[in-house]
Amino acid sequence: MIGGSNPCFIIAEIGQKHQGDIEIGKKIIKMAKDCRTDCAKFQKSELEYKFKKCALERPYTSKHSWGKTYGDHKRHLEFSHEQYRELQKYAQGVGIFFTASGMDEVAVDFLDELDVPFFNVASCDVNSFSYLELTAKKVRDSI
Repeated sequence: MIGGSNPCFIIAEIGQKHQGDIEIGKKIIKMAKDCRTDCAKFQKSELEYKFKKCALERPYTSKHSWGKTYGDHKRHLEFSHEQYRELQKYAQGVGIFFTASGMDEVAVDFLDELDVPFFNVASCDVNSFSYLELTAKKVRDSI
């Protein structure tokens, strides 16, 4: 339970700080648990759905890039569905809740399949009414 006389629920915002490496993702989950947070939260996108082909093919020359194009960069950082299942299982094993911000409607559907305990809406999506409507229909019991 959250709110009222219940203790504060602390979420570790992992996002894509794992740099595309599942072992780093697991280490961050473990650190979050060791720091007594309640939940580890990642970000999940379905890149081919979220971005137009021209955006994914755009050159990406930042010194922080993980690829020659924006798509290569984003693909490097994006875990597969199987890797998300592995991270969720790992989080359960160390005793911490696992969720992710679904960055598009297809990602929200996938997170629903994972049965995450709650959905987080990123600030960039507060005006995306079709996204909000879909996400609101994904009813969850209290954690």
